[in-house]
Amino acid sequence: MHLHLVPRGLNYVDAVAKHGSIQAASRAIGISASAIDRQIVILEERFGVQLFDRLSTGMTLSAAGETLIVLIRRWQADENRIWSDIKQMQGIDLGHIRLVTMDSLVNGPIPRFLNMVATRFPKVRIDVEIMTPDEAVTALDAGEADIALAFNIKPQRDIHLVWNASLPLVCIVAANHPLATRKKVSLKDIRSQVLVLQSRSLAIRRILESQHAWMFTDERPPVVTNSLQLVKQLVMAGSHIALTSQLDAAHELKTGSLVAIAVSDKSVSHQSISVAISTRRTLPRICRVVSESLGENIQTSLDEVLEINGQ
Repeated sequence: MHLHLVPRGLNYVDAVAKHGSIQAASRAIGISASAIDRQIVILEERFGVQLFDRLSTGMTLSAAGETLIVLIRRWQADENRIWSDIKQMQGIDLGHIRLVTMDSLVNGPIPRFLNMVATRFPKVRIDVEIMTPDEAVTALDAGEADIALAFNIKPQRDIHLVWNASLPLVCIVAANHPLATRKKVSLKDIRSQVLVLQSRSLAIRRILESQHAWMFTDERPPVVTNSLQLVKQLVMAGSHIALTSQLDAAHELKTGSLVAIAVSDKSVSHQSISVAISTRRTLPRICRVVSESLGENIQTSLDEVLEINGQ
């Protein structure tokens, strides 16, 4: 039997917040709509505030509801930690881990890591959410994620970097692209080609824009997207080239569908990639074990693509 330390009324508030209406929450968690509505009304009467704005299109959190939902999700995480720790006292590696990461890694390092977890820790459940690096840090801070794997996480008082590595920017091109035989290219070489760029929601774009603004003129308008999967698809088609890291394209570099070329400009800043956890929460032991394994797996992927390029 699982521990239930968070009152059911608070769990109902969380369900309605996630699903946008009482009816949708009822279908999702298998509790009658009338029971959910009754518990929410009781809470609103006890708190003396309205937790939701009731609209014709559904229900959205009020300011008070937003504050409460942050606490509810922290309490849910604490409940999960206590349950996991008790089971580990019994020698059982069991837990529920929320991982946030980037879409560029979902067809390479992440599936391999999840397969490893399924083999080594079959009783561990992992929820994987795709976010931008900025969103990943926010999720850690809000207690909505346990582990973040993201680019360019800056050291902060409340965030511990379990693992970290430097990532030089490279130019990626299709294997049959005219530049594919080059050992190095300059930013001017790259800008003369048809370019696909990351949007400003990604740190790599903001870094490039702050240091090399001339690349973003409208003389040759690039495609701009926040999807690294789309970036790679356009590059593999041979119609575009891109600036990114070798880890972003690890799978495609291993299969030979993409080629990574070093950028000769010394002024180009490196990125970093990190596995991070929040220091504001006490995580279950299994979460720390899994976070360390994630760092080891990503390092292995990075070593493999560097070996392909002879670095």
